[in-house]
Amino acid sequence: MTTAQSPRPVPKRSRARTLVPLAVAVWLVLEIWLLTVVAEAAGGFTVLLLLVGAVVLGAVVMKSAGRRAFQNLTETLQRQQSPGTAPPEGATGSTGNGFLMLGGLLIMLPGLITDVLGLLLLVGPVRTALGRYTERSLERRMRAAGPGTLGDAFQQARMRQPDGKVVQGEVIKEDGTPARHPEDEGPRPPLTP
Repeated sequence: MTTAQSPRPVPKRSRARTLVPLAVAVWLVLEIWLLTVVAEAAGGFTVLLLLVGAVVLGAVVMKSAGRRAFQNLTETLQRQQSPGTAPPEGATGSTGNGFLMLGGLLIMLPGLITDVLGLLLLVGPVRTALGRYTERSLERRMRAAGPGTLGDAFQQARMRQPDGKVVQGEVIKEDGTPARHPEDEGPRPPLTP
């Protein structure tokens, strides 16, 4: 006797998986169209100079942001090693370094729209406002997520696999001590054929 299995429901496609490829395609078409319009108006050589200049400017911005981030990291580590020292007045820490690097990357990408977005990220007040918005958004999402750790979230995601049968428990040896994980034993010997 055979039993009929009900077919698995097809998961609904998320909005992001639908809209992101569409947005990338629209962005690419807009960039190409804008480059051709500028090339017709100013000439192809001018567009080439703009693109090369943007790559150089983006690289300089990313390099300076990287140096600043490394300097902030070094200062933080030095302050942690000598706990008596206070941070210098007006120390901003790593505030804005990520957005500076993103701005440099956007400037380096070929296209005029990405250049404008990258140049906007070089403006201090824009970076600050974007940083505050990002921080508020992350805090809101973290509060909505509720208590728990990343490991708990991973375990819950693993338990919800349609075909994954996970039984939570603990292995106990015959002598009553909990079993150790293989990761606790140190490095494993190499596999031999």
